[in-house]
Amino acid sequence: MSDAAEPTTDGGPSRHPPADWQAREAALLGPWAMPAADSAGRIHDEPPHAFRSPYQRDRDRVVHSAAFRRLAHKTQVFTDYPGDYHRSRLTHTLEVTSIARTLARSLSLNEDLVETLALAHDIGHPPLGHAGEDTLNDLLADEGGFNHNQQALRIMTLLEQRYPAFPGLNLSQEVLDAQAVRARLPEAPPPLLEAQVVDAADSIAYDTHDADDAIELGFVSLDALLELPLVAAAASRVAGRHGQLGPLALRRAVLHELVEIQVAGLIESTASRIKQDGLDSPAAVREASAAGHRLVGHAAGIAAGKRELERFLFQQVYRSGQVMEVRQRSQGQLRRLFQWYCDHPRDMPPRYRQRVDSLGLRRSVADYLAGMTDRFLNRDVRRRLD
Repeated sequence: MSDAAEPTTDGGPSRHPPADWQAREAALLGPWAMPAADSAGRIHDEPPHAFRSPYQRDRDRVVHSAAFRRLAHKTQVFTDYPGDYHRSRLTHTLEVTSIARTLARSLSLNEDLVETLALAHDIGHPPLGHAGEDTLNDLLADEGGFNHNQQALRIMTLLEQRYPAFPGLNLSQEVLDAQAVRARLPEAPPPLLEAQVVDAADSIAYDTHDADDAIELGFVSLDALLELPLVAAAASRVAGRHGQLGPLALRRAVLHELVEIQVAGLIESTASRIKQDGLDSPAAVREASAAGHRLVGHAAGIAAGKRELERFLFQQVYRSGQVMEVRQRSQGQLRRLFQWYCDHPRDMPPRYRQRVDSLGLRRSVADYLAGMTDRFLNRDVRRRLD
């Protein structure tokens, strides 16, 4: 009988209260992980929560934010294509989070911090995927440009309005630091392992699911992908385990194995580096990162295979004539709508109009457009421009 249901003197079960989060972290985290008890805190002080750690609160704030919900209707790669199979920015985020949690648990890292970073990593993306980002960056060339990672920081600290006591989400400093690293800000501290595994999970997820979506939409064939060494290695494992499979079952099994190869390899190589460097604290992780030690990374063979897969996707999918045609049409619509709101700022919602004096008109218009989903943008284009 488990200790969670020991018998009592009257014969009924007795439920022990769950251990507090400090005890849980002490039992599960490696010395190289970032404990929530040692967090540097928040920009705006808040009393501790009765039963959630700081990073649990951060995770919940991200999930309940408007910016996170809007990811459901923002493009990942394929804009304006029929069907519901291919990924949205939200389903990409959930796949990244799933992989990141596996990495975190296997490496004895802080899963709550990792989950927060993974869930938040793309909340700054505008509609139309990277096409939208490139357009806004061009439109704001004289205003500091536009970068989705920097925009995520602005959402976290300013733009999201959910709490009466402070602007933004008031997330823990470690979350803001990790996002500053993603944004490549010069003041960003060297990254913790938790931040590094989220970047790795992001790469694993999009390399695999972009290939899956490209096959589904007819941009490439599985046979073409099987010419690549990393995909061929995955297919060989599948054949050894399952024998001959039909086309759809083979595709799904190969892509699943492609994730497995990358995740298992990353855990092995990272664990080896942690041991080799003798990391015994988050401070030691930061010192190693600052010295240029690559702590979370693939072995040479897998890394080379990933680079080849990414080159293939860039040439055959991201820069294909069909994708570029849709991209250019969508970018033209976004440019026209941007100019329309610059000419009609009173038609923006009040919270964006109110920031014009402090942030400037063009930045405020970009903030408004960046928060739109693809479908809202399309409706607004028809309403304002047709």
